[in-house]
Amino acid sequence: MTEFWLISAPGEKTCQQTWDKMMAATTRANNLSTNHKFNIPDLKVGTLDVLVGLSDELAKLDSFVESVVKKVAQYMADVLEDSRDKVQENLLANGGTVMILWIILFQWDMAKYPIKQSLKNISEIISKQVTQIDNDLKTRASAYNNLKGNLQNLERKNAGSLLTRSLADIVKKEDFVLDSEYLITLLAVVPKTAYTDWQKTYETLAEMVVPRSSNLLFEDNDSGLFSVTLFRKAIDDFKHKARENKFTVRDFQYNEEEMKADKEEMTRLSTDKKKQFVCSIVFKLFVTEPEYDKCFSSLQGPLVRWLKVNFSEAFIAWIHIKALRVFVESVLRYGLPVNFQAMLLQPSKKTMKKLREVLNDLYKHLDSSAAAIIDSAMDIPGLNLSQQEYYPYVYYKIDCNLLDFKV
Repeated sequence: MTEFWLISAPGEKTCQQTWDKMMAATTRANNLSTNHKFNIPDLKVGTLDVLVGLSDELAKLDSFVESVVKKVAQYMADVLEDSRDKVQENLLANGGTVMILWIILFQWDMAKYPIKQSLKNISEIISKQVTQIDNDLKTRASAYNNLKGNLQNLERKNAGSLLTRSLADIVKKEDFVLDSEYLITLLAVVPKTAYTDWQKTYETLAEMVVPRSSNLLFEDNDSGLFSVTLFRKAIDDFKHKARENKFTVRDFQYNEEEMKADKEEMTRLSTDKKKQFVCSIVFKLFVTEPEYDKCFSSLQGPLVRWLKVNFSEAFIAWIHIKALRVFVESVLRYGLPVNFQAMLLQPSKKTMKKLREVLNDLYKHLDSSAAAIIDSAMDIPGLNLSQQEYYPYVYYKIDCNLLDFKV
């Protein structure tokens, strides 16, 4: 991914001259950054008092909206699981535009954020919108995580050690003596190293054990599951003696209805989970990789679609917040009438330090006007050197690296 520097400088005789000077300093001689004009419409300025208060509010709103953008993107990565390599192609803006391109081509959304509204109202519209996304995400994430957790619990029951795992998919009806008033079949977990001991001793662990009634039903890497039939009144003695010999009798009764219900519940949870995003693993078994890539979007479930739509909404709101901050801070620093050029710079890691030096040199003459504001009785948020990094020009970073997920 990448990061952008969103800056502004006061207009010379024309804003085009401001742009030309910045271009000459950063690209024509040094190629320090790729630059684009950033179009901010003529917004309602309001009073100085409102601007001063709004500057601080927008800083907080910026942090909040950025956090929601990142949360939605991160949850997209979590939900896609085995299709995590598809995250970036789902993090799009405005219905299908790659984020970086959308930032470069930024156009104010007049329908969502009418410029006839006050700056305060626009910020409140964005705040309400993103708060709703955040609340909805918490609700949907909770429901999905519960579903996923329940499924994982059932999956754990069907895996792991014979001492704890579900036996429903291992045993059969014919393995048991059923509907007998006197006889019962027990299941014992025996370490592989103790198979011989089991065969020699199980008939003598208690009275009334049916001779030659033990059968090996299943085994894993460590143990085997043996059946044994005995009279019901000998159960307690058999279990006690079995423990002494390091054989573990499982607390299990064959019940077809319960076993069927467990299997149906696991199938239901698995189906519900897959419906929420994409049956990627199953689908990959039947199609080639190019076909899978082509069909991926058609497999997406409601949760992924919601994440895609609301990532776009939150991301677009975030960039509008950046535009608002540039506008407000530019008016506070450069004064009225509104006359500044907003510019989007895309530096590389290698050129960042040099680019910063060039910009500071280009705009250091702006310090005097900024100092005049700082020296006044007003406390201007955003110009407090002790609170944040300060430059003689308006500067905000758009860090798209926060959306860079490693596969």
